[in-house]
Parts: sequence; structure tokens; C-alpha cells
Amino acid sequence: MEGRFRSGVVQIVYEGIQHYQKRLCKTTSLELCSMDIRLRRSPELYLTAIKLSHLQTGAEHLHIARDDTNNVFSVGFRTTPMDNSGVSHILEHTVLCGSQRFPCRDPFFKMLNRSLSTFMNAFTASDYTMYPFSTQNSKDFQNLLSVYLDAVFFPNLNHLDFLQEGWRLEHDSNEDKGSPITFKGVVFNEMKGAMSSPDQLYAVHCQNMLLPSHTYSYNSGGNPNDILNLTHEQLREFHATHYHPSNARFYTYGDLPLESHLEQINSLALDRFHKIEPGTSIPNETRWTEKLLSIVHCCVMSPDPDKQTTVSVSYLLPRITEVHESFEMSFLASLLTSGPTSPFYQSLLDTNIGAGYSPVCGYDGSTREASFSVGLQGILAEDEQKVKEIIRSTLEKVTEEGFEAERIEAVLHSVELAQKHQTTSFGLGLVMSLMSVWNQDGDPISSMQLDKLVSSFKQKIADNPRYLQDLVQKYLVNNQHQLWLRMTADENYNTNQEKAEMDKLNTLVQALDENTKEQIYQAGIELAESQNQEVDVSCLPTVTVGDINPNTRRTDIKTECLDGSYVQLHEQPTNGVTYFKAVSPLGLADQELVQYLPLFCNVVTQMGTKNMSFRELAKEEELRTGGLGVGPHIIQRREDTTSYEVGVALSSHCLERNLHEMFGLWQDIFQSVTLSDQERLTTLVRMEAAEMANSVSFMGHAYAMRGAASSLSPVGQIGEVTGGMSQVNLMKQIAELDDLSDVVSKLTQLSSVLLNRSNMRFCLNAAPSGMSPAVEALDSFLTKLPGRRGSRSSLEDAISVTKDGDFSAVSSCRHFQLPFPVNYVSMGTTAVPYKHEDFAKLVVLARLLSAKFLHKEIREKGGAYGSGATMSNDGTFKFYSYRDPRSMETLDVFHQSLPWIQSQNFTNQDLDEAKIALFSNVDAPIAPGSRGVSTFLNGVTDDDRQIQRDRLFAVTREDVVDVAQRKTKLPTHNSVVVKWLRQWTCDLRITGSSPGQIIALCPWARHFISIASLHPGVKWDLPVTCKYSCMRRFVAAPYGKSQGHVAVVHCGAPGEIV
Repeated sequence: MEGRFRSGVVQIVYEGIQHYQKRLCKTTSLELCSMDIRLRRSPELYLTAIKLSHLQTGAEHLHIARDDTNNVFSVGFRTTPMDNSGVSHILEHTVLCGSQRFPCRDPFFKMLNRSLSTFMNAFTASDYTMYPFSTQNSKDFQNLLSVYLDAVFFPNLNHLDFLQEGWRLEHDSNEDKGSPITFKGVVFNEMKGAMSSPDQLYAVHCQNMLLPSHTYSYNSGGNPNDILNLTHEQLREFHATHYHPSNARFYTYGDLPLESHLEQINSLALDRFHKIEPGTSIPNETRWTEKLLSIVHCCVMSPDPDKQTTVSVSYLLPRITEVHESFEMSFLASLLTSGPTSPFYQSLLDTNIGAGYSPVCGYDGSTREASFSVGLQGILAEDEQKVKEIIRSTLEKVTEEGFEAERIEAVLHSVELAQKHQTTSFGLGLVMSLMSVWNQDGDPISSMQLDKLVSSFKQKIADNPRYLQDLVQKYLVNNQHQLWLRMTADENYNTNQEKAEMDKLNTLVQALDENTKEQIYQAGIELAESQNQEVDVSCLPTVTVGDINPNTRRTDIKTECLDGSYVQLHEQPTNGVTYFKAVSPLGLADQELVQYLPLFCNVVTQMGTKNMSFRELAKEEELRTGGLGVGPHIIQRREDTTSYEVGVALSSHCLERNLHEMFGLWQDIFQSVTLSDQERLTTLVRMEAAEMANSVSFMGHAYAMRGAASSLSPVGQIGEVTGGMSQVNLMKQIAELDDLSDVVSKLTQLSSVLLNRSNMRFCLNAAPSGMSPAVEALDSFLTKLPGRRGSRSSLEDAISVTKDGDFSAVSSCRHFQLPFPVNYVSMGTTAVPYKHEDFAKLVVLARLLSAKFLHKEIREKGGAYGSGATMSNDGTFKFYSYRDPRSMETLDVFHQSLPWIQSQNFTNQDLDEAKIALFSNVDAPIAPGSRGVSTFLNGVTDDDRQIQRDRLFAVTREDVVDVAQRKTKLPTHNSVVVKWLRQWTCDLRITGSSPGQIIALCPWARHFISIASLHPGVKWDLPVTCKYSCMRRFVAAPYGKSQGHVAVVHCGAPGEIV
């Protein structure tokens, strides 16, 4: 290895533990110690960084040595597509479908079941593609490294894999030449889903227009209709020109030795290449001399039917490789936009002109030249000029008045706390934060030196009190390279997109001669045969079940009874940060009140108190803590599916020096929160409603799964009400109200129960030296809280159990119409609670189905982006698909899955692989601030986990078949979230003997409407009046047929299910 890598820029920049330097010198034969090594000591980060370049190829390598068992590898390539075909994105998918040493189909997904990885994925950014993984097992690291290296440098790039992952023309039914020819492909459907999101659409257009002269003017993910122009030859050519070591950046992190990484990378890949000039550099953008105004269109999604416009301004900034300027502009962006005390929050959001910041807002350092954007979404079209004027005047005001010293200090405190806060994915997060700068030939090590950057920044402010104002003047006010972008909703947008796709399809199909049609038919047959073939995975490396530790990881838990309240203590190496958690149960409450729980959680720390306005509270929160969090707490008891706890979970963390201040803020909220400011509440409600509406296109599978579980258990019902489509609809209704008095009343009722110590329990994670002060501060805090003194000394006593003995699971079918070109499908059934002996068997069953059946049938054959089955702790077994072009066929696949298991179409090796994949999740690392917290929240102890672990190890092939046979009565519930119909005269099918319900979306105002309860064989034709503010009328005319078991709507287009 000597001489293969050189210290072109060998730098050791951070050192927290001296033995790292000694160990590197002993174990590395690169003679690093005799080279130009620069040391920087940073006790907070505990790491050593080394940057090398490979002599033979010019490949760069950054190694981060740190006392962390969660080791990370990544290789990234600068990828600069010059069209919208999605070539870099489809290549990212296709290289993972088989390679020279590992020629089996789809080795990436196969390795998910042969690895103990804590993370495996690949990303396509605007100008790079990266392939990272992480694992805590050294053998696993070597296995994954060999597969990743072969995949990216020596992929097969077979034509059939291109057809499956990219796009293809194929008969709707492979076996039927007479069936319509249509478009299929995983990435094609993925991007149809992605580009149906107005947020995503806005972000893509904004970047394309702000940086119009090179690769950034194109959508690296691919525009769906342009994906259809990409050829297999173009894909192979892009790989040849971009996936070369001379264009590569390698990254390793963790406690494994550097030398073994270098040896393996060199022998398996780099030694077979020589240095080239990749020609992938990106030029600087030519700066504009005048502003640009542009307009784009999207589908209707904003909660308010009259406020469908978004407007923003984006400024092009210096290159991201200028690390000092980048840090300062990122800092400035936080000052301008983050939190209620920021200038733009006050001028844009507090005025209630719109629903929230524009989708692109703040500092963006992901492109060669950075940008800053700010704007407003959910505004009236006529308010566009008003918003523009507010933005201009706000910048002028900042230039004149500057920022308060406390505001600057608060953002600096956030930087300090972020350095100390430890996460389980530190290594992965580090490479993600460095990749953009490194990809543009910047020095990633300089970007890591936050102490140096902060120190330099503080000095500049001390030398020039107007330094920040000068930055605003230079880079924003006087910057002519600014894009003013407006997005308006077009109710025909989806129809126009579908028409463009159908026009392209018709043009292609009409131009086909008989020979080409036969080739398409044969290619479809060949692909299907390939997908159905048994895969020989013996070429792939694997860990074994024997490599897994039989013992569960244990956390030392201490408990105390402070002033009558149960307190759980975990001494952990938290790096000078104290973590606080608490649970406040709601107890018995009617569903109408429970549905307001998410809103209460969202607003309770943002409304202010009698002692502090909401701005003052936000400023103190940022100055003293890492944030005050409140979220819904809904858990099912581990031994009973009808017993549960519902309430809120509180969380916050702070530097040890700020303990009393953190608890002081919580005390003020408990004692005197003010919920009656309707103007402030309106602002928060509209922001939340817009955020929830925008989340559905990305989280549609989660909404579908909650809908599928809503009639199966009390927890499922509450989960849907508080986090499903019911909650989306509720927030939309509240956002339209002019008078929020009833809402304030509901929030006040919740406050009286939840901000009360009577039934609360508490938890602290702190360093051993910091635990005593933390307990003292908590004890003082408890004595000042409202409510009676408790008497709960054990966790079992502290968990407030509500039992709903009257609940009975019922069969029901639900269908949502949404403006998406793809579907999200889910089906669920009742199962068993966590402590039941069948739970582990069902967990293994779910993993087997996900990896061995559903992936092939739904993703490979059906073209959906994702699918799976899950056995949840709430006692329900659920199936799902994500960004799926099909709906009814997918439900058929769900039905076929358990018979597939019963036919014993899986091997003992498949069973072991399922266990390996499960244990990679079970044994995922836990951050010091979170250790022991799951026991505190749900009452599952380490002993419980050990019992479950033993049961997982013990599951046999016969056990899985047996539990599948006893769970064949599927489904008891279905939920399908699908796209908005072009026409509202529909053909409705209901299957099975159970009644169904169709829930439509008002095409004008986007309200969810329960049209009718349906029964098999019942025909109906009726007009429907939207019961919400628009009061529009439309006609739905379905008819019922007893065929299967779910209500699904057809638009009538041949071969297309919507």
C-alpha cells in the first residue's frame, strides 16, 4: 500500500482522544506520521480527519477516525446531466441491479437481508450521486464494501434492468397481445409521484431558473415525460463518462482501521483504473444585470381554495467552496427567517397574508453557487405585489437597523448546542453535510472547523458592528441576480399532464410497426420471466444468524420518586448536554377532544405566556435550549390490544449550564400559557394546515396505513383521528374559520388536563457528573407545577392505562381521491399484542413477505417505488405500497401473499435472511440522549426485549407457515389513497360482504366528502353538495357489484385504474 495514496492534502484536523493519533501511526503503513500533519484538538467532536488522494487515479479519500462503532462508507461521483431524462437517477437505480462479481439480479435489495447494516441507500442530488452505508459489524462492513465497489465501478447495466428501473413500453397484461400498450418503470412512476407535489415542483423550477446555463437548469431526478426519451445506450455512456475513480470521492468513518479500507478499495477497484480528466466540472453562472420574473403552474392543493398562489425571491450567492462566506450567509439566513423573532417571520407570517413560508426558503448550499430564498405560499393572487413589497422593505429595514445582540447570541448558541448534541448517524450526517463542498473541489476539512469559523465570524462583528448589515446590503439588496418566482394553481394541471403523457404514448404506439410491436411483447415476456426466476444469491457475501449477539443491549436505569412523581434516570456520556422527557396522560376523553391533540401539541409552546409574549418565549427557548417539543403520545399496552395510554410527550435538551433556565421555561408554560390569542393561533393553524396538505404526496402510504388500521383497534382509531386523513381534513376546516373561539375552548380543556403534574412521569439522561444537578433542577421544577402531588414510585404505576373493553374491530373500506398520478395502497388486519407468543412469528412473516414476495410483485413487476408488510406494536398486521401505478392489482397481491407463504415457497436461508434484516433494526445504535427512553415511554423493559429476541431467534419455517394459516382472513380493512378523477361519473366496485364508504374530494375546494355508505349490489345516483364553505354541487354516479372486498373507483380509461 505504500505510495498508492499520498498526502496531497493529508490533514489531521480534529483530535479529541490522543490514542487515535498513536493508533493511526501504528496501524497505517502510509508513513502518515512523517508527513505534513496538522492537528486541531476539539474535545467536543472526538474525531481525527485524514484527507488523501490516490496516485494512480486521482481519487480522493476522506477518513474520519472516531470512537464510534457505527462505521460508514460512501462513494460519490460528480454527475452533471444535461437534459431532463433522469439519466443520473435511473443510473443510480440500475448500477445496483447486478455487477461483474455479483451478477445475481438486484444484489442491493438482496443485501438488505444479508447484512446487519444500520443504513443502506443511494442518493441522486443535482450534481452528484452517492452510495452510502453504515454498519456496526466489521465483517458486514467488508461485505457491503465489496458489493458497493463492484456495483458502481463494474455494473452489468443490463437492458432488462433498464426497462424495469427506468421506463418501458409494455402491454397492460404481458400475456395478452391485445391489451393496451402503456408506460411502465420504477423511476418513471417515482418521479410522477414526486413531481405531483407542489413543493417539489416549486423547488425544481426555482433551481432550474436561478441557474439556467448548465446542469442545474435540468431536473436530475427526471421529468416523467422526458424520462421517456432516455435510451439504454445513453445510460451506459453516462456511466462510462462519470463513474470513474478520477471523478470519485471516497469517505470512511468510525472505529475500524483506515489501512484495511484503503487496501480493499484499491484491490477491488482502483488498481484497475488510471487517471483521466473526467470533464465534469461545472462553470460559474454568468451573473445577471437585471432581475428575472417567472411563472409556473401546479395542481390545486392549498387548504384554502382562494389562496392558491406562491411567490418568492431567490438570490444567487458566492461559491460554496468559500467556506467563511458560506457559513456567514447560512448564519444570516437563520437570523432573517428562523423563529418568531426573525424579521421575515414577523413581516410575512405574522400578517396572516399567507399560509407559511414558500417551499424554497432560507440558505441553500447544495449547488456550486449558493442561494438565499424567501417568500410566502397560500396567498391570494392579488396579494403578490404586497408580498414583494414586504420582502423589499424588510431587507431595507434590516440594512438600517441590524439585529438585536440577543438574536445573534441565540443563533450562536444553536451552533454550539448542535456540536455537542450526539446522534446515532453522526458519520452519515457528516458526509451529507460535506459532500456538496467536496464535490465542487472545496476542502471538506475546512468546512468541519466550526470553532474556527465561529471565532472568525465573531471577530468580524466585533471589528465592524455593521458587518451583518453589510452582508445584507452586498448579497441581497444590491444583488441583481435575483429570481422572482410565482406559482399558481391550475385546476386543469393534472388533466394536462395526463393528456401530455397519453399524447406521447399514442404517438409512439401509432408509429410502431408489427415487428416492433412483437419486440415489445417479447421484451415484456422476457422481463416477466426474468423477474419470476429463482435467484441464486450464493455469489453474495453474508453475515449469519450466528454472527448476531444473542443478548439484548441493556441500559442501566435508576428510578426515584421526586415529590410523589415517578422519575427515570439514565447516566450516559451525553457530552455536557442534559435531556429531559415527560409524559402527561389524557386519560378518558371523547374523540372530539382527542382529535385536537395534535393542534394542542403544535401551539402550546408557541403561544406565549402571561409573563412572556410568544416572541420573547421563542427567543429564550433558542438562547437556552435545543427547543421545547410536545407531541402526541399514543401507545398500546404490550399485553392487550384494547388497553392503551394517550396523552402528550414533552422533550427538550440543553447545555448543563442552562438547566434551571430550561425548566423555568417549562414552568412558565405549565403555569400561565395563553391560548386565547386568535390572531396568533390563526397563523399557526394555517401553517400547520398547509404543511399537512403538502405532506400527503410524500407520506401517502403512512396515511393509507393509518386509515387501514382505524377500525381495527382503539389505538388505530386514535392514530387515524390524530394523524390520518381525518386530521388533514380537520386542520383544513379550522384554517377556514374566521372565529376560533370553539377551538380555543377545546385547547383550553386539553391544557387543564395535560399541563398538570398529577399523573405525569419524568425522565432524565445526563452525564454522570451532570446527573445530580439535573435531578436537583427537576425536583425544584416539580414543586412549582400545578396539580396535586402524585404517589407513583414504579413505572407500571406511572403509566395511565385506559381500557376500551367495548371496542370491536369491524370490517370497512375507505377510498380517498387526491390529485396524484400515483396511488398509495394499504390493507390491514387485527393480529396480536407485543407480549403474545405469535408476535415474533408475525414480525418474521412480515419481513419475509416484504423481501421475498411483495418486492418482486409490486415493485419489480408492478412498477411501484416501494412496498412492504409490517407487524406493528399496536397489534395490527399491515400491507402497503408507495407511489404505485396500480391499486386493485396491488390489493390482489396483498391477498396472494399469505397463500404464497402457506405453499412454503421460501427456504430456511430466506428465513435466516429475514431474521438478519430484523436484527439490523432491533440492534440499531441508540444515541446517549435516547437510551432507556423507549422503556420510559412504552413500558417495554430490557427483559421484555430479551424474551422477544429469544423468540425471534427461535422462529422456524413451520412457525411462519402455521401463523400464516391462522391469519388468512384478509382483509378486515382496506384504505386506498388515489389520484383525483378527471370526471366525477364513476364506476364503483365493492367487494365482499362488508359495507364500504367512498370519500371523495370536492374538485373545487379540496374538501373530503363522505358521499355514501355502500352495500354490495346497491345502485345509486345522486348529486352531492359540499358541506363546507364552497357549497358546490357535483354528481357521483357509481353502481355496485359484489366482486371482491374493497371500494375502488375507475375513471373509465382503458387499462388505467385511478
